[in-house]
Amino acid sequence: MNTIPFEKWTPDPHDPDRQEYAGQRTAQEVFEELKYRLASMGYLPDEYFLLDICWEDGREIPKDADIFCTTDYGGSEGVYLDVYLKWYDEQQKKSVTRSFITGKTLGENGNDLDRMFLVASAITKAFHGDNPTHARYMKIDGVEEDTGGRVVHLSQREEKVLLDALVERRERQEKAMDQTERLLRRMTGSITAYMDAVGRRPLRLSDYDRTVLAIRDGELSAFKDLYPRAMEAHADDLLIEAAGRPGVVGRQMTLLLLESGRQFPEPVYHAACKKAIGINDPQKVSFLLEQADSCVPGLSASFRGELASYAYTDHRFIATEIIRQCSEAQISAAPSRLLEQFAMDKDWLTLDMLVEKGISGGASAARALHMLTCQQRDRWIAEELLKKRMWVDVNDYSALRACIMNDAVDVAKLLLDGGMDYNGYLEWAKPGSADGHEETIAALAEHWQEMKAGQEQSATPEDGPAMGGMTLG
Repeated sequence: MNTIPFEKWTPDPHDPDRQEYAGQRTAQEVFEELKYRLASMGYLPDEYFLLDICWEDGREIPKDADIFCTTDYGGSEGVYLDVYLKWYDEQQKKSVTRSFITGKTLGENGNDLDRMFLVASAITKAFHGDNPTHARYMKIDGVEEDTGGRVVHLSQREEKVLLDALVERRERQEKAMDQTERLLRRMTGSITAYMDAVGRRPLRLSDYDRTVLAIRDGELSAFKDLYPRAMEAHADDLLIEAAGRPGVVGRQMTLLLLESGRQFPEPVYHAACKKAIGINDPQKVSFLLEQADSCVPGLSASFRGELASYAYTDHRFIATEIIRQCSEAQISAAPSRLLEQFAMDKDWLTLDMLVEKGISGGASAARALHMLTCQQRDRWIAEELLKKRMWVDVNDYSALRACIMNDAVDVAKLLLDGGMDYNGYLEWAKPGSADGHEETIAALAEHWQEMKAGQEQSATPEDGPAMGGMTLG
């Protein structure tokens, strides 16, 4: 399996056979690719495997950085795996070491420690290769063959898989395919590479099975040969699988499937987009959404808004980018909870964009207003949004009640100015529901009377006929 690079390379426009440096990859992208690879081998720590927060939000891997791991028992429980980046900072003129990833397993016996050391080994191989030899140690006859065997840690389930395979002497184990794939990847690095090296299939695989393995192994050339034969019956599954494959290779595979001219059902395309969001790949999400209208017949107007709401929980940056790319019609059809989600964080810029593009508060209006008015310092956001456009249904009295309960008089007045009927609210509200908020009620009643008086005055006919009672016109 290929090593995971820190750099980005593009073909030289003057010489297609050469590659030129195109900058550093983001830490998040590198992390997602490593996490995907460990998961495919069954080496993902069972408690957690997390990117350090300082590397989020698109921060790039420093140029010429190296990676190393440490493994030890924790102070309280479990075994910890810490992954670090080390590089030379030209400005500070010194070497810098920063925490990159932390993994943990709850078990804390010697067997758990051994397994975490093997995870550390798998991470080192993912970036440095399986058997690198420095130039000064190169031998005329090439690298010596490794005759020391291979260390493989097996869980109880995986051990049973291996024993069953030996006892039953069968080539395919339908109920244990995932465990079998993981074992083969640990022992050979890549199932597709092993198949090429040995010259025969280790398993009886269909074209679809082989294509899926090529995706998981990141073997782009094998994928290009295989996927056209599997598209007829398995296009939907392949799109979802490729969309969840991190890194540049995963993007290229996804793009090839989209360029095939195949159309996909909306639930399938939605699942693929969620996979791309799940691996935190904004570039893949972007081109999936760009192709959505041509790839999905009868795409619903709320499609992009639903995805923005899904991305909000763990990938705020992607959610914001989706909203930025949406048209007014797409935001108007977006779920109202999108407004509530960003109101929770008092995200003025995104809220302003949502209201500007025509989102409806819908069933979430009252909760959004509650979050924006419960603290006085945030009420200006609600006021500015309502001044820009009335996004609350005039019959949604629960929204007015939220403002009254928070004594947000100025915000409540804007709801009345926007068409909400105060008398209708009084009929709707339960007796005594505003106890403790008498001053707010009095202020709104006064404002309502002033509004009605102004409306009546503007509706009064002009004074009687001019010029001796003659009516001109």
